Amino acid sequence: MHDTESDTIAYETWPEKVSHMLKAIGIDSFTKERGADSVEIGDYSSRLFSQTPRMVTNLGVVELKNSNIDVIQVIQKG
Repeated sequence: MHDTESDTIAYETWPEKVSHMLKAIGIDSFTKERGADSVEIGDYSSRLFSQTPRMVTNLGVVELKNSNIDVIQVIQKG
C-alpha cells in the first residue's frame, strides 16, 4: 500500500540553515531580512587580486546572541 500524502519538504534559506547549524552546537542566533543590516552595504570583494571573484551574491545575515561576533554574512561567490 502507498501513502496517500506526498512528502513535505520545508524550504530553508542559507541563513536559516546556518542558524540551525549554530543552534546544534549551542550558539543562539537568528536570521535577519536581506538588506536590513549595515554590513550588507558596499563591496564584498576587492578587484586588486586576480583570485577574487567578480560576482558575489549576498544571501543574508545571521545575528549571534551572547557572542563576541555580532553578525555572520552569508555570501555566494561565482
